[in-house]
Amino acid sequence: MEWSLTHLWLILALILGLAELASGVLVLLALGIAAALTAILAFAGFSFEWQLIGMGVLSGLLVPVAIIWIKPRFSPKGVSYGTTGTGVERGTVYRTIKRDFDDATGIKVNGDFYRLRISDTGETELPADTRVVFETFDGTTAVVTLNHQKEQ
Repeated sequence: MEWSLTHLWLILALILGLAELASGVLVLLALGIAAALTAILAFAGFSFEWQLIGMGVLSGLLVPVAIIWIKPRFSPKGVSYGTTGTGVERGTVYRTIKRDFDDATGIKVNGDFYRLRISDTGETELPADTRVVFETFDGTTAVVTLNHQKEQ
């Protein structure tokens, strides 16, 4: 069997597709599809330069499509994108907890403990299970306000 650029593009597509299984971001899948479509260009006899241009154009089209339109359809309902600290949590009501080893008061945001500070008073200690509304982060401190609304 004689190797050609078509085979190399298909191998790249396979590797990117398999790597997507580990990442779950859909970017590698989009790049894998672009590589597979570039293999068609190689099979059709286009020069290597045109294959690279085709890979660039196809990647430029498929990656935004994967991120903007496809990825949200595979996500659980109610999930806002962004990492902790990007403002996604603003306005969310949390219950305070006391950390075991130093009795610090804080909240858990996305599974991580953050010490808190009340924005009005600067107070950092509250009883456990106090309802607070997240405002923003100041470094690694969660700035909150007290939630005075009744539970439903």
